[in-house]
Amino acid sequence: MAGSRRAVFLDRDGVINRMVYHDEFGLVDSPANPDELELLTGVGEAVRLINEVGLLAIVVSNQPGIAKGKYTAQLLEAMDEKVKTELAKAGAHLDGVYYCLHHPEAINEGYRLDCGCRKPKPGLLFEAGQDFDIDLEHSYVIGDGLTDIQAGKAAGCKTIFLGRWKCYTCRFMEDRGAKPDFIASDLLEAVGLIQRLEGENANLY
Repeated sequence: MAGSRRAVFLDRDGVINRMVYHDEFGLVDSPANPDELELLTGVGEAVRLINEVGLLAIVVSNQPGIAKGKYTAQLLEAMDEKVKTELAKAGAHLDGVYYCLHHPEAINEGYRLDCGCRKPKPGLLFEAGQDFDIDLEHSYVIGDGLTDIQAGKAAGCKTIFLGRWKCYTCRFMEDRGAKPDFIASDLLEAVGLIQRLEGENANLY
């Protein structure tokens, strides 16, 4: 049975905060401490608009940094607090944060697991849906990666891909049955799209 509430599910890295270039690893990855975490432009306003339109704002994100030995649980908690503080400055808040901390090749054995919550599997969405009594079919998933779109599709949500839609990306996602319902350049544009959709369907909810 469908829930009574609806939500916007947000990936974290690349959607809420900037990715970071790590010199020691020679790659772009998630921030590993609060000093590296920086919200993307317009994110505070975007989350505030989600709050104002009456939808839940919930983060659903793979965060295998602890499993890979890149940071501690305490640092992850500190990063969460920084996001909370920065959003509050814009009059915005998150209603929930759901992380998959596992990785099938984790260095930390306690997190080495082929789980059902690691995207592209939809476990985090189902968990949040149960906790908040969410109507997943009439909710949204916003992400900047293939796994976000796959998880959203598997949960029955509408999906919004953030980024430029290049031909090879389009084919790559279509081959996996994960073409997003909508495309936006950033979170603020995506939320503007949701506002329009909500206005058009106001009589249905």
